[in-house]
Amino acid sequence: MTQLPTSQSAPVVDGLHGAARNMAMLAVALSVFLALLDYAIANVALPDIARDLNASSSSSIWVVNAYQMASLVSLLPLAALGSRVGFARLCQVGIIIFMVSSLFCATATSLPILAGARVLQGIGGACIMSVNIALVRFIYPHAEIGRGIALNGVVVALGVALGPTAAAAILTIGSWPWLFWINLPFGALALALGMAFYALPKVPRTSGSLDITGSILCMLAFGASVMGGDGLAHSQNTAISCALLLAGLAAGVLLVRREAEAPQPILPVDLLKNPEFAVAFITGFCGFVASNFYIVSMPFTLHNTLGLSSAATGLLITPWPLGIMCAAPLIRRVADKVSAGVLSSIGLSTTALGFFLLWLLPAHPSVWDIAWRTGVAGWGFGFFQPPNNRAMMVAAPHTRAGGASGMVQVARQAGQTLGAMGVAAFFTWFAQGATQKCLLMAGCVALFAATLSASRLFLNTKKAA
Repeated sequence: MTQLPTSQSAPVVDGLHGAARNMAMLAVALSVFLALLDYAIANVALPDIARDLNASSSSSIWVVNAYQMASLVSLLPLAALGSRVGFARLCQVGIIIFMVSSLFCATATSLPILAGARVLQGIGGACIMSVNIALVRFIYPHAEIGRGIALNGVVVALGVALGPTAAAAILTIGSWPWLFWINLPFGALALALGMAFYALPKVPRTSGSLDITGSILCMLAFGASVMGGDGLAHSQNTAISCALLLAGLAAGVLLVRREAEAPQPILPVDLLKNPEFAVAFITGFCGFVASNFYIVSMPFTLHNTLGLSSAATGLLITPWPLGIMCAAPLIRRVADKVSAGVLSSIGLSTTALGFFLLWLLPAHPSVWDIAWRTGVAGWGFGFFQPPNNRAMMVAAPHTRAGGASGMVQVARQAGQTLGAMGVAAFFTWFAQGATQKCLLMAGCVALFAATLSASRLFLNTKKAA
């Protein structure tokens, strides 16, 4: 096996052991699960929410978009805040915000109130997601970081996969507010388990106050760019969308210039100057672009093109998260021993193969034809993520763990957002065969990401020379 190079930035703490580690990791896992489950769970209830709150179907989508937008734009500022106040403290604050906002969601009497509560819930989710990988880094000893990140990846897959199923189960016995009421007991349990965080050895914190101007520029850059890009993808309000996109790009340029010389930048320009970190970040970003080209478009392929029922469509998406979870036992054993350049390239190549096989499905495929191809793609994705996330974390000094953790989540959410925009654009541009073209694009982007990931082998060779 290819031995991983020893990081020169190894943490000064060596994790938890025994029951303390198990409790702390369970607290992280439960909080991450809640944040991701609540993102996915609301989709199923949108028709009920629109009816009960006297809102249109199109406007009800803001119940989902408000959460995603608030989470994305606040990730990096909150990661920087976590480096100052402590990762454990910010995670616990996030759980509390999540619980309070869930109460507001459950009691909302109008769509604007519900959307506003979802904004607050997205911020709570971002508090959790921005620091969860940083916490894993300090919960596990340095030699076992890959194990913790692999376990975290399984939780992420479960949260996304079980959202629709959990929503359907809850809605069979109760109304949509129960989708949010249920967060209260689970949030309380996560808080109680989080007491184990106090057993962590002292984690270095960043001194100084948070850069408010940089935080505002960061939120403007992400928020305006996403809103403008989404408008263009849907061919809506082209002039306004272009203006928003330009405003986002301008804010991004100002942000990069401002942060270039900052010792603890909101946007981790310092980390992106490190080739190993930059390649891992772009690889992760492209991997999630590819995954959302599949995730968003595949239900349309199954339902509209192949004529399958909604229930059958849901079941045939299930092999994707199952494949991710099936990869976990193997990747946990090798993520700390073999370089990400090898493991992530194998995983992304396998994912690309699965997407290409789905693109080449026969005109009348059987259920098995679809399921095994989807499982192959999911297994590859589960094999790619943990070593790539590990590479990002160990490439960063321990004092920059918060920034690195935030960028892991930015790669995921920004990639998912761009992938969803790409699907919307394909549906707008192509009158026929849009879903097939989305699967082809998913395979091409995953293959590009695999090639980029493999370039790390040459980086390591040059470093050794």
